[in-house]
Amino acid sequence: MPDRAAAAPVPTLRGFAEVAESYDLVLCDVWGVLHDGRIGHRAAGEALIRYRGLPGERPRRVILVSNAPRPWRGVQTILDGYGVPRDAYDAILTSGDLTHELLAQHPGERVYHLGPDRDRPIYEGLDLNLVSPAEAQRVVCTGLFDDDTETAEDYREALADFRAREIPMICANPDLVVERNRQLIPCAGVIAAAYAEIGGEVVYAGKPYRPIYDAALAKAGTLDGLSAPDLTRVVAVGDAIRTDIAGASAAGIASILVARGIHAEELGLTAEHHSLGDLADWLSRQPVRPDAVIERLVW
Repeated sequence: MPDRAAAAPVPTLRGFAEVAESYDLVLCDVWGVLHDGRIGHRAAGEALIRYRGLPGERPRRVILVSNAPRPWRGVQTILDGYGVPRDAYDAILTSGDLTHELLAQHPGERVYHLGPDRDRPIYEGLDLNLVSPAEAQRVVCTGLFDDDTETAEDYREALADFRAREIPMICANPDLVVERNRQLIPCAGVIAAAYAEIGGEVVYAGKPYRPIYDAALAKAGTLDGLSAPDLTRVVAVGDAIRTDIAGASAAGIASILVARGIHAEELGLTAEHHSLGDLADWLSRQPVRPDAVIERLVW
């Protein structure tokens, strides 16, 4: 195994402008990059707008790729409320969209929804029956019922029952945590991990798994009636090593890690502290490395 500490240092960008002309397509994360769960990051939206305005042989496109467990229109509504301009992106693709497609392959199935009611739009237009846990043929996990107070441990008994009956689960949000109001909130991924740990069957819809990248590349090709862009001209921007960076790496796509996101505390980035600190040491301990790091997405 290579010595990660001895690997070439990962460059730190002052702004996306330093590398923007190298790419025709940006696959941009949402939570932690464009907003913090409370307010939009204005500079990030402006950076994407400026990128989309660059000249090139192909149009410069931005697809927002999110592990949100709801259809893309719901994410767009959230972004509108946070002040993220629509001209910062060309399309949105969510793990909720992929979950919807997976469920469409099982018409008439009895499904138990494990998660808050706000995620129920994921089932709109589908031929299925939402039922109690005891009646379920499949579980769709979109999150914890109360992510302010609960942990995966609160679901151990229910998961054990599903496992005993060999009920498959779709995880509609593979994230373990998400940033909200400068706090890290548990996501559906922690429940899915607990289920997989006891031998439960889990299908993950979203990053870091390949299908969402394939779907994003296919969508990019339809925006202008062109073929999907060359992978060497695609970059993923995100704030999570486990999903954004690992997923891009597995898909053969370059990546830029936004440091002031869910890893901010690990990197010593607080409101009072603005230095990236010993970034090389932190990166040497991660399972994958980004191609570059930027403190926030700015131009």
